[in-house]
Amino acid sequence: MSGPLAGLRVVDAATLFAGPIAAMHLGDMGADVVKVEHPRRPDPSRGHGPAKDGQNLWWKTLGRNKRTMTLDLSHERGQEVFRRLARESDVVIENFRPDTLERWNLGYSVLSADNPGLILARVTGFGQVGPYRRRPGFGTLAEAMSGFAALTGEPDGPPTLPPFGLADGITALATAFGVTAALHARSVSGRGQVVDLAIVEPMLSVLGPQLTRWDQLGTMQPRTGNRSANNAPRNTYLCADGRWVAVSTSSQSIAERVMRLVGRPDVVDEPWFATGAGRAAHVEELDAAVAAWVSLRSRDEVVAEFEKAEAAVAPVYDASDLVADPQLAALGTVLRAADPDLGEVAMQNVLFRLSETPGAVRWTGRAHGADTDSLLGELGYSVADIGELRSEGVV
Repeated sequence: MSGPLAGLRVVDAATLFAGPIAAMHLGDMGADVVKVEHPRRPDPSRGHGPAKDGQNLWWKTLGRNKRTMTLDLSHERGQEVFRRLARESDVVIENFRPDTLERWNLGYSVLSADNPGLILARVTGFGQVGPYRRRPGFGTLAEAMSGFAALTGEPDGPPTLPPFGLADGITALATAFGVTAALHARSVSGRGQVVDLAIVEPMLSVLGPQLTRWDQLGTMQPRTGNRSANNAPRNTYLCADGRWVAVSTSSQSIAERVMRLVGRPDVVDEPWFATGAGRAAHVEELDAAVAAWVSLRSRDEVVAEFEKAEAAVAPVYDASDLVADPQLAALGTVLRAADPDLGEVAMQNVLFRLSETPGAVRWTGRAHGADTDSLLGELGYSVADIGELRSEGVV
């Protein structure tokens, strides 16, 4: 294996999205990730979303760079196998409800007694302490409780949830960050620790100054649709060919270039135009000017003119646009990975490019329990032992 995390073993004992995505990111960077699933109840993500020829497409990405084994953690012998696996690992990621691992005699005090350097990342809806700790938690609930939904949607519409696992994806990044921070601390102290992730908190962390605004001013940001409460013009605009573009004017110079480009240089000299708040107060006038100009041109013409004017614009893409974009092709953002079941699968590449120790997608999501026997063999179990575990339903 290669990559900056080569030589580390990560046990992915989580289900659905936040924990497993975090393990995927660590695997992309070279970690040896072992996905542990119940023998008779696979990770539910294997059944989420579309499938082709009986193969779940989301799992092909979510399960990439992971070896898969089955293990019943509620079974005493399954617990013994897991303790042995944790003893040979650097990181365990789990998302059971608090106290579940402890009930199975797999809590951190037990696992770290055998492996003091072990890092245990615990990803739950509401964290390991507090009155909500044992509530079921999903990304949707975090998107609601973090304040995200309250900010999202049209002013006269309901709070709006994203049509994908946004909170899970953000929590996965936070989990991977927490794990790498703990790994660095271990390099100094020699000891591991628990990383406690409540899904609501990473989601809240990306929402800007909402808490500080409420604390200091007693006001809350309203829903503004695609507009911004802090500057204008900022919206999506319909082009003459039925496609859309997004325009952002977060900086003063860009706002000036946009308004000159769309034929309204007069507003640039207005006193109110000098601040984002002033422009936001005149959003109707600015939006109307941009929308009218864009509506007379195709998407490609709009993008070309904005680029010439050094103004900020982006086409609103769907998946078909992403795979055809030359900039993303130059970056290698969309990867076509070889897959034993589907031949070749397009998916997102690793998160970033490292000049000396780059990550890589080494294989796509594997079948349920595909590596059980080989992993048990690595842990010292004989063929007879493995047969016995299998006959008992432990694996």
